[in-house]
Amino acid sequence: MTDQAAPESASSPALGVGIGVGIGVGVGVAGGGGAGGSGSGSVGVAVAQFAPTADVEANISEIRRLTDVAVERGAALVVFPEYSSHFATPLGPTALAAAQPLDGPFAAALSAIAREHGVHLIAGMVESADQEHYFNTLLAFDPQGSLVATYRKLHLYDAFGGRESEWMRAGAIEHPQTFSVGPFTVGLQTCYDVRFPEVTRWLVDAGVDLVLIPSEWVPGPAKERHWSTLVTARAIENTVFIAAADHTAPGGVGLSMVVDPMGEVIASIGAQADVAVAFIDAERLAAVRRTNPALALRRFRVSAGAPAPVG
Repeated sequence: MTDQAAPESASSPALGVGIGVGIGVGVGVAGGGGAGGSGSGSVGVAVAQFAPTADVEANISEIRRLTDVAVERGAALVVFPEYSSHFATPLGPTALAAAQPLDGPFAAALSAIAREHGVHLIAGMVESADQEHYFNTLLAFDPQGSLVATYRKLHLYDAFGGRESEWMRAGAIEHPQTFSVGPFTVGLQTCYDVRFPEVTRWLVDAGVDLVLIPSEWVPGPAKERHWSTLVTARAIENTVFIAAADHTAPGGVGLSMVVDPMGEVIASIGAQADVAVAFIDAERLAAVRRTNPALALRRFRVSAGAPAPVG
């Protein structure tokens, strides 16, 4: 990974989480193992990356295969990329034709996979909006296959030559939908939203301490550095765990990762389709926040509203 945080000094909290190794698997420090954790009180969090295509059924098959891998490696929660249901270039007309409702066949397939594997499963889909637009939506299912949260991308990618707003509707700014996994409160945001630090802080204000960021991080000059820097920065400034799952080439840069509240990358993948699992622990979160009580010391809050004009 690029731009990983430097090791903390000996006075920093002890590392009580998973460590990413070369094949992309998080190995729990505590040892012991069993589905969903490497030891008492830990939660296995997986990031799964692949290259979604325009073939929805093939994408579902790959999600099922990678979920198998994640569960074998101890995951209780598996995060897949943005646009896991459908991806093609250019996105506009093909995505519009492939859009489905929240109770459509793609959502039903995710629900079945979550239930069959007994895990929380999160993935992005192209959701029907109107005849000319779609929503870029995340779905979160619990181990019983129930839909526990949705998230519609707030910030559209009208940058670096992209124009998502031509085909996509932005989600409404509402109170975040969250859900619990073990001792953690989980929240969602999507890809380009990570460039807006107020989105993650808005989640943290709602009690979130594990942020999931499904993405399709478009390759380009300096983009790998932007990805790793922004994801780790959001973890550090909010003292939260983050699990960010990207596409592999050609749509994304890969480099999916799980980051701890001190900004340490504790599990990661390179460029290939794979799964990385980290075992995260609530005591690590508490220890970091005792050392760095930045949230308690802040003097500003996030509120919705149009920003002041720039320039």
